[in-house]
Amino acid sequence: MSKIIILTPMEIEQEKVLSALSRIPNVNHTYEVIVSGIGRESTAKAMMQLPPHDICVLMGFAAIVGKASDLPDYLQLGKPIEITHASLYGYEGGLFENGKPIAKAAHLNLPCLSSLTSDKFVRTTDLAEKTVVNMEDYTFMYLKKPQDFIVRIISDFLPHETEIDFFEEVKGIDFIEAVKVLETLN
Repeated sequence: MSKIIILTPMEIEQEKVLSALSRIPNVNHTYEVIVSGIGRESTAKAMMQLPPHDICVLMGFAAIVGKASDLPDYLQLGKPIEITHASLYGYEGGLFENGKPIAKAAHLNLPCLSSLTSDKFVRTTDLAEKTVVNMEDYTFMYLKKPQDFIVRIISDFLPHETEIDFFEEVKGIDFIEAVKVLETLN
């Protein structure tokens, strides 16, 4: 049995993790779910103050580049993915000189995707389909221990064709599939 910390950028993600955990009888691990706050700085501060644990998992929503109609079933709304490659993007959409891409081996049997971390919403018209866009992954990848990893749940598709209300969009998304995958860890 491992002590697993699940770090979520927002409270809504924490609530979804806790809801999923409450529906799994006889969990194999002990869990603590901590809200880090959104962004690179909040993630770094949270990681420096974590209580003792065996594994830390960054888990939260992520936008993916592409149209839902063009993406495979395993990359649809609410599906969990593992981030194994992270890059840091600047305000103008270019890689920071000190932000070389970080690649890590997969820890789970989930689809593995690349992620762009930016302090500003990046233009998505020139990004490769199936790229995940968020604000925390690079910092987590840079500071994490070897056994730690990132699970993202697809929340929306970029570029948005119409304006969306993010919190309405994610209301029906359940984190049970993502949490069940954590239960498979030894």
